[in-house]
Amino acid sequence: MHQLDERILEHLEDDGWASPGTMSRHFRFTASEDRIRERCEELRDAGLLAPIYCDASMYELTTLGYLYLAGELDADSLPRRTLG
Repeated sequence: MHQLDERILEHLEDDGWASPGTMSRHFRFTASEDRIRERCEELRDAGLLAPIYCDASMYELTTLGYLYLAGELDADSLPRRTLG
């Protein structure tokens, strides 16, 4: 997990859903929209985020995302391509 991943998950926990563009304009983030989009796709692949509808660029937390933030899920147990 990257520090940016934690910020994305926390932002979605607070706001419910958001797009990478919206997040890139939020005070919490210093990353570009493209970098946030890349991390959202990785978090989606790991099962922590899901698009709010098919092929949407707006994301929300999944149950696994909430479990991770609650400390009840270890990131090492998640599927990954480049997470970590």
